This record gives sequence, structure tokens and C-alpha cells, in this order.
Amino acid sequence: MSRKEELVRSILLENYESYYRMAFCYVHQEADAMDIVQEGAYKAMLKADTLREESFAGTWVYRIMINEAKEFLRKNRRDLAEIEEISAAEERYGDMDLKKAVDGLPEQEKTLIILRFYEDKQLSEIADILQENLSTIKSRLYRTLRKLREELDVAV
Repeated sequence: MSRKEELVRSILLENYESYYRMAFCYVHQEADAMDIVQEGAYKAMLKADTLREESFAGTWVYRIMINEAKEFLRKNRRDLAEIEEISAAEERYGDMDLKKAVDGLPEQEKTLIILRFYEDKQLSEIADILQENLSTIKSRLYRTLRKLREELDVAV
């Protein structure tokens, strides 16, 4: 096993629960989230030798996991919509407002909310993961939060 493969392997093992929580925020199904993490881990190990800078290995793997979750959603959008309709009917109305508002966001905004509030990532970490400027991440996050507040105020 090469040095980069060992590094990626250790990152995957250390952060497995975090990757699972992130995937679960996207798909809301335990088995699907596990599949996403497993496929992401496979791809990360397969491509470990293409990692250019070892110091960015953590954000590199996180980005693979996010891309894997988005790809899963693209492939399974219709099936997931039906599942969420059923689970939404089973949940209490009060718990649904925020979840529904976050789920209704475009993928880019939803990713920001998940990384910042569900995964408790710092803004600088989010900028690294998404490979964007820190000020862009800040302004997009604040716009998204304003949008969520407005939507939740209307729902109440």
C-alpha cells in the first residue's frame, strides 16, 4: 500500500461517521447513506495516487463523498421523492418545517447548510472542501440563511 493510499485509508476510518451523517442528510435513508459512503470510500482508495497535495487529503475525500451523494440523488431522484413523501406523512408537522425547507434548497445551498450546521465545519474548511473563495462561501451562506428564515416565517 502506497503512502497516499495509507493516508486516505486512515482519513476514511477516522471520519466514517461524519461522512455517513453528511450522506444521510442528503438521502434520509440509512442504507442509501451507507451505500454512498461505501462507494465514496472505494473511489477515494482507487484514486488515492492521484492526490496531488497530501495536506489537502481530508478535504479531497470529503469532496468525493459530497459528489457521490449528489450523483446518487441525480440517479435516484424520482424514487427518493416517493420515499420522502411517505416519510413526511409519518413525521410530525413541527419537525418537518426546517427539514422541508433545507431539502427544498438547491444542491449548492443545501451542501453549505449541511457542512456548516450538520457537520459543524468552519467556513474556511467549507471553502477548501468546495474549492471556492472564503468570501463567496460567506455571502452564499448568509443569503441561504436569510432565504430559510423567510421561508420558515411564511410557514408559521
